[in-house]
Amino acid sequence: MSVKIRLQRHGKKGKPFYAIVAADARSKRNGKLLEKLGTYNPNTNPATIELNIDGAVKWLQNGAQPTDTAKTILSYKGVLLKNHLETGVRKGAITTEQAEEKFNAWLTEKEAKIQAKKDGLTAEETEAKAKALAAEQAVNQKRIDDAKAAEEALKAEAAAEEAPAAEEAPAAEEALKAEAAAEEAPAAEEAPAAEEAPAAEEAPAAEEALKAEAAAEEAPAAEEAPAAEEAPAAEEALKAEAAAEEAPAAEEAPAAEEAPAAEEAPAAEEAPAAEEKKTTK
Repeated sequence: MSVKIRLQRHGKKGKPFYAIVAADARSKRNGKLLEKLGTYNPNTNPATIELNIDGAVKWLQNGAQPTDTAKTILSYKGVLLKNHLETGVRKGAITTEQAEEKFNAWLTEKEAKIQAKKDGLTAEETEAKAKALAAEQAVNQKRIDDAKAAEEALKAEAAAEEAPAAEEAPAAEEALKAEAAAEEAPAAEEAPAAEEAPAAEEAPAAEEALKAEAAAEEAPAAEEAPAAEEAPAAEEALKAEAAAEEAPAAEEAPAAEEAPAAEEAPAAEEAPAAEEKKTTK
């Protein structure tokens, strides 16, 4: 039966967790196993590996074949080095003490490298955190400065708006007072003038009214007096005109009477003459 040292997957999706096992090559990935040698967690940096080094060396010496990933893990933990040193001890190339000393020296060096890597990662992580914190503080400070600047700008605008308003308010009050004073002064002047003017106007008006009444009374009398004078004159004029008209009429009347008489006289004379002519014929 061929034995393989391989990984058995556990964990959830995206975060795998592996068990390092020695199992029959014919079994399924997560099937029956012969021995669990350790665990492998790739989710940490560096990866966390817990391994039974002596058990892994024993399975290697018994002919177990590791997979590629398992071989990398065994090399990382020094299992392959220890198997090589034990092979040298079996062949008599080195002693067990020398093999142990070499393995411990390599293991110390390897742990120092791992620790240096961890320290470097920690330092990088700390530096990254410090940079992120500094950037966040800068952003916060900028936000605070912008807020203060905006607040100061608003205060400045408010002060700028209040200043003209404060200047305009006294000016408006003074203007209103001046207008009120200007309105009160003419009113004060007009009040006595109005009181005096009606009195002054009423006195002449009363006098004028009396004069107008007197003139009105005198006017009809004056009109009646000429009318009385003009009435006989008009009668005399009418009489003169009537006399003038009657005088020509009187003259014309005798003339008219004489004219027919004169006309009748020749006619009477002609009539006998005519008769005489008839008799003679």
